[in-house]
Amino acid sequence: MAEHNDLGKLGEERAQAYLHAKGYHIRHVNWVAGKLELDIVAEKDNQLIIIEVKTRSTETFEAPEEAIGNRKIRNIVNAAHEYIQIYDWKGETRFDVISVIPEGQQFRIVHIEDAFLAPVN
Repeated sequence: MAEHNDLGKLGEERAQAYLHAKGYHIRHVNWVAGKLELDIVAEKDNQLIIIEVKTRSTETFEAPEEAIGNRKIRNIVNAAHEYIQIYDWKGETRFDVISVIPEGQQFRIVHIEDAFLAPVN
């Protein structure tokens, strides 16, 4: 496996541990619908939370959360729509981003709640 894939997997594991510690219930990890994927689907306080995890080895070029463009947002929203239909979710849904950046032996985790809204059209 390529080194960047290892770092991404480690970042997702750290994000999951962070969410567990904050009282989130992880429903699915790397949930796939066709060519679409959701990194983490969690639940807390009767909300479905779709979490995009961005892991970078450095912030030199851009912060991890800045790597999520309009196309990626559309894909996440489309995948979330599929998820909601399949699991018949009736509650509220929000979209979060967790950025994970290694700092020596530790990781800096930034959790951005309500990072974006689903487009209307």
